[in-house]
Amino acid sequence: MTYTPKAGVGSAAPPTQAGPSVPAVPAAPSRAVRPSSTVSTVSPAPSSPGGPGEPPRRTAFAEGLDQLRAAATTEPGRLRIIGAALALLVVAFGAVAAWQMADRSAAADDVLGSSQPLSVAAADVYRSLADANTAASSGFLAGGQETPQSRDRYERNIKEAADGLAEAAAASEPGSSSARTVAELGKLLPEYKGLVERARANNRLGYPLGGAYLRYANDKMQDEMLPRAERLYKNENQRLRDDYDAATPYPWAAIGLGLLALGTLVWAQRRNYRRTNRVLNHGLVAATAACSVVLLWLVLGHTLARSGLNDSYDHGVRSLNVLNDARIASLKARGNENLTLVSRGAEITGDGEDKFDAAYQDEMRTLSRYLTAAADIADDKAGEAPVEAATGNMEVWQERHREARDADTGGDYQTALDKVIGTPDKKPTGECFDAVDDNLKKALTHEQNEFREAARDGRRAMSGLPPGSAALAVLAAAGAVLGIGRRLSEYR
Repeated sequence: MTYTPKAGVGSAAPPTQAGPSVPAVPAAPSRAVRPSSTVSTVSPAPSSPGGPGEPPRRTAFAEGLDQLRAAATTEPGRLRIIGAALALLVVAFGAVAAWQMADRSAAADDVLGSSQPLSVAAADVYRSLADANTAASSGFLAGGQETPQSRDRYERNIKEAADGLAEAAAASEPGSSSARTVAELGKLLPEYKGLVERARANNRLGYPLGGAYLRYANDKMQDEMLPRAERLYKNENQRLRDDYDAATPYPWAAIGLGLLALGTLVWAQRRNYRRTNRVLNHGLVAATAACSVVLLWLVLGHTLARSGLNDSYDHGVRSLNVLNDARIASLKARGNENLTLVSRGAEITGDGEDKFDAAYQDEMRTLSRYLTAAADIADDKAGEAPVEAATGNMEVWQERHREARDADTGGDYQTALDKVIGTPDKKPTGECFDAVDDNLKKALTHEQNEFREAARDGRRAMSGLPPGSAALAVLAAAGAVLGIGRRLSEYR
């Protein structure tokens, strides 16, 4: 018996027709719609820094200072700060020491190799010009029979003066007073030489105009050339003095930093001892030793250098200056003595004296004063002996000059001439002048050697100080850092 199923809840409807069944499409799930009023889709704009109601942004320096303060509240932080300060202080000490000693070493080099030789060259220019003038007047007095020795001496001195001017021109700073003086002398030298040649030519022909030309040449030398040569000499001497002033002062900045660095290192070790009861910290001890070596080397080395340089000035440069002045005075006196006979009373001073004889007397007084000073400065027998010999020659020279003047004023011109430029059997004043000049040359050679020896000793005392102080300071800084680092390792 067949039963037809009843329609009810949960029963499926039967297919209306035969055939394959089509699956039903599932319904889409329903979406809940969120009310638009519950969530806002617009995000709020960020507020700008420093706006109303907000504190201003702090600087990097202030933030770093805060971090440093925070680090200083802990022992590791304090150790790091101490280590950095020690390293910085020691490096600064080494850098300043190297810088100051490098400057002083360079100045000492200039004293030995530049300014002092140039000062000597300037003095040689003055001496060569004065000696050339003396040789010219001596050759003129010989008349047409000028001796080859007199001519050679004149030419040699003119060449030496030209060479000295060329050397001074190369060493002078462009536009400086020395450069202008050298240029002026370079222009005057050929003018002077031309006047001397005219005087010689007229003298050989027997014309009295030769004497006028020679006096004109002498005036150009005395009034224009020698004052400029003296100015050049003084400029180079001032340059030498400036180099001494730059080389000899104590390096107080480096010494002060060195004492501060040592004091800080001692404080750091004492602090370490009080906190740990450890007597020694190897790194800090090494840093202290290195700083002590640099400071001791700096003080002792510069003291020895200063002593040597001061000795080279007191017993070298001062003696050389006085001896050069004495030699120049003797040359000028000799030239005026010759011109006394050349002019034969043509030029008279306001007191009725012969112009050139009065100038001779002035230069001889100057020579006597310089010889006395040179004898006082000389510090050994080798320096005193030639000065004493020159003084004796000067006294004989003055006696013979009086004899020549008596003969000239008495009308015996030939006897006066023989007493000035005659042969050795006539006992001329020329022999005394040559002896004075030779002895002064010996004294100058001795004092020049004294200067070189003392200046080299002073320069050697500073050798190695600039690089040595820098290297030891770096080692001291490394030791301080390692010592503090060893202490820091105990906190890890």
